[in-house]
Amino acid sequence: MKDNFPACLALVLKYEGGYVNDLRDLGGATMQGVTQKVYDDFRQRNGRPKTPVRGILPVERDAIYRGLYWDAIGADALPAGVDLLAFDIAVNSGPGRVLEWLRATTGLGQVARIKALDSKRRGFWRALKIFSVFGRGWMARENDVFAAAMKMAAN
Repeated sequence: MKDNFPACLALVLKYEGGYVNDLRDLGGATMQGVTQKVYDDFRQRNGRPKTPVRGILPVERDAIYRGLYWDAIGADALPAGVDLLAFDIAVNSGPGRVLEWLRATTGLGQVARIKALDSKRRGFWRALKIFSVFGRGWMARENDVFAAAMKMAAN
């Protein structure tokens, strides 16, 4: 079984790093891509008290990313490149959405599947009311993740 998780996480963190609490973003207070709500739930499940997400430890962050996103979408079973793009979509838009898109692209070849997921994500983002606020950054992210996914697929 392959494990592209560390490499994929590194790219995701390029876009999810730092503390953000932008009132226009429905996620609210977020540190390294982990929302306060997700962090509170994680700490509660592990018998720990709530604490501000700004103080999240790397080991907690990585456990959240692996369990709630990577493992939730079965990324280890996906072809290289598809795993990266699907993981990034799960982090940004939720595992449920990407699982639906993965089902819709079953049967496509590796590169065709990456292209289909890329198209679905771009279309999804463009349809959001807040695209005018965040769209430029989202598209830069998608361009980078798409290029990295295609490179992974070629190797």
